[in-house]
Amino acid sequence: MTATTADVWLPFPAEEIDGLPENLNYLFWDGGTEYPGNPADCAYYVVPYMKGPEIAQRPLAAMSGVQVVQTLSAGIDHVEPGLGLLPAGVRLCNAKGVHEASTAELTLALILASLRGFPGFVHGQDKEEWRSGFYPALADKSVLIVGYGSIGSAIEDRLAPFECARVARVARSARTTARGPVHTLDDLPALLPEADVVILSTPLNPSTQGLVGADFLAATPDGALLVNVARGGVVDTKALLSELESGRLRAALDVTDPEPLPQGHPLWHAPNVLITPHVGGSTSAFEPRAKRLLAAQLTRFAAGEPVRNVVTTTG
Repeated sequence: MTATTADVWLPFPAEEIDGLPENLNYLFWDGGTEYPGNPADCAYYVVPYMKGPEIAQRPLAAMSGVQVVQTLSAGIDHVEPGLGLLPAGVRLCNAKGVHEASTAELTLALILASLRGFPGFVHGQDKEEWRSGFYPALADKSVLIVGYGSIGSAIEDRLAPFECARVARVARSARTTARGPVHTLDDLPALLPEADVVILSTPLNPSTQGLVGADFLAATPDGALLVNVARGGVVDTKALLSELESGRLRAALDVTDPEPLPQGHPLWHAPNVLITPHVGGSTSAFEPRAKRLLAAQLTRFAAGEPVRNVVTTTG
């Protein structure tokens, strides 16, 4: 199968995406029961956004001719378990460049809302109570970003005007950036005791699954704020609940484990926690950026050029 005869499965109608090359056959599929064509004829599969792992992986076993699997999320954990169903040489690409602005915005919103007591103000407004008081500021706080990829970097961009005492950075590999050094996970024991705000923006993989457990949390100072815009599985929920219920730590969570958080789960009503329903990337900024990414990627694919954002290749 050549790119010029290839079927492309898109979660948007092709006519809504400017700049698509004309020499590809575009089929619309956003996770419905019926496939838009024969999965074996699909050469470029764009995974439906935020439809869950079951839908993301459903057609993979039948995609014998697929060459590229493209997520519209920064994370690939919802697709990765199905990669063994694919032939060798399939490139898995993520959506680097699509979610940085939205996720970084939400991160700052969660930090500010939690520190400045917004959940309490909302409850007070419901009860017509004037809850004045003295609240923490982000200014002069020490911030630790765990997961310093493109989203972590975008978060630091937005922290810059807030007069933080310092920002420390952790990623898989040590390196130096224009803003300072990036540490490895091995350095966390030395960095956590100084962190007033810990931001999680790391991918979920074997090295980060349950990373934030009892020992990690115990190493943070009293009153620290944990902000998770990564994946729920990065945090041990039981360990976090213990710290929240003791009143020692606070948390602002856009992702949880389990997710969606079921009714009756103790995390809903734990003290000092603010929960948003995994909306880091779900904003008006998503669609135009996603469509620009797809147009650029498919233009390269149709021309026989290397696609970008390749996270892994099946072997």
